[in-house]
Amino acid sequence: MSERPNNLDAYWMPFTANRAFKAAPRMMVAAKGMHYTTDDGRNILDGTAGLWCCNAGHARPKITEAISRQVREMDYAPAFQVGHPKAFELAARLARLMPGTLDHIFFTNSGSESVETALKMAIAYHRINGQAERVRLIGRERGYHGANFGGMSVGGMPANRKMFGTLVAGVDHMRHTHGDPRNLFCRSEPEHGVELAEDLERLCTLHDPSNIAAVIVEPVQGSSGVFVPPRGYLKRLREICDQHGILLIFDEVITGFGRLGAPFAVDYFGVEPDLVTTAKGLTNGVIPMGAVFVQKKIHDAFMKGPPAAIELFHGYTNSANPVACAAALGTLDTYEEEGLLTRGASLAAYWADAAHSLRDLPLVADIRTLGLIAGIELTSLDGKVGARAFDAYLKCFAAGLLVRTTGDVIALSPPLIIEKAQIDIIFDNIRTVLKQVP
Repeated sequence: MSERPNNLDAYWMPFTANRAFKAAPRMMVAAKGMHYTTDDGRNILDGTAGLWCCNAGHARPKITEAISRQVREMDYAPAFQVGHPKAFELAARLARLMPGTLDHIFFTNSGSESVETALKMAIAYHRINGQAERVRLIGRERGYHGANFGGMSVGGMPANRKMFGTLVAGVDHMRHTHGDPRNLFCRSEPEHGVELAEDLERLCTLHDPSNIAAVIVEPVQGSSGVFVPPRGYLKRLREICDQHGILLIFDEVITGFGRLGAPFAVDYFGVEPDLVTTAKGLTNGVIPMGAVFVQKKIHDAFMKGPPAAIELFHGYTNSANPVACAAALGTLDTYEEEGLLTRGASLAAYWADAAHSLRDLPLVADIRTLGLIAGIELTSLDGKVGARAFDAYLKCFAAGLLVRTTGDVIALSPPLIIEKAQIDIIFDNIRTVLKQVP
């Protein structure tokens, strides 16, 4: 087992209160199945699949063995003008998972890079189709699309944006779908709020649709607090985009690979976008990797120039890295053999019942569930938004449970291998903790 390092100063941790953490570190040193192990030997039940990514749990044999074999065989191959077999095998397997003609795959190294790639593809697609004026991008308030400039710009989380200047020009935002009191304590898609999709029509009127390249949304807004779209909302966005020739991008970095009880949100909601961004569950979080699923019509539009010319001047040193591809193939094997891409559907009702059993607690303002996701929203302390949920986070960790918080929302997204007894442990633990939070 690893020992705690003597010096914590050099590492600048992301999305972390560094000084507070280093004063009282929470160190993970091992992981297996549904649990982490801390440096003081305690087991921590993983209620968040790491960071929404370890969908198959931890230390899964097919994944670790695939990585080990690949490192011994070939550790790296250039991504430009050279290929390797596993990249093509992985792309073909991924294409078979997605419905319709989302059948071309571009590899990246993260969700942030997948978003940047999809946004660039959308703008370039319109340009090569003779509509170079289509450069405007539409995101949504409270959306999260990664931490790079394009993703921050179309994203709508103020804390992620306020420190970094004007960001990318030509971006606007639809309203988010959260806040209708009639939708409180909803177990699936809320019944109210489909009319909020008409916000896209409002922006089309403001900017003229001929200037808009793409709309990007998370099918379920995860990082900002688990906001499930109203029934029919995504379908209506698809209709408006079709009407105006705008590309629709689904950011499935969180919802992809079984989180909703279906392989993708595309399947769950029955709405087919033009591009889909993924990462996280693609490799079970083990090796950084992302992928963009691209409609055939978009891919083929780039294939009309001279055959020897580069069609898209975009990519990364580690696009389709051989070790990442091996990790992804091992992950897909694990998903397939254990039925994990649809397993959540059989647990969704039990999960929802357990989550909503907390409704009677005085601090609980709302509970939202879909598939194996839950958002437990707490009332906020005056002038201290987020303090109450973070107190609950620390108490949960001390009690042996890892949760995630955003503002005053406790977010849960366990590995898809979870059993009912472990669901009970999660919510029994949270119930106990919320009775202790002031």
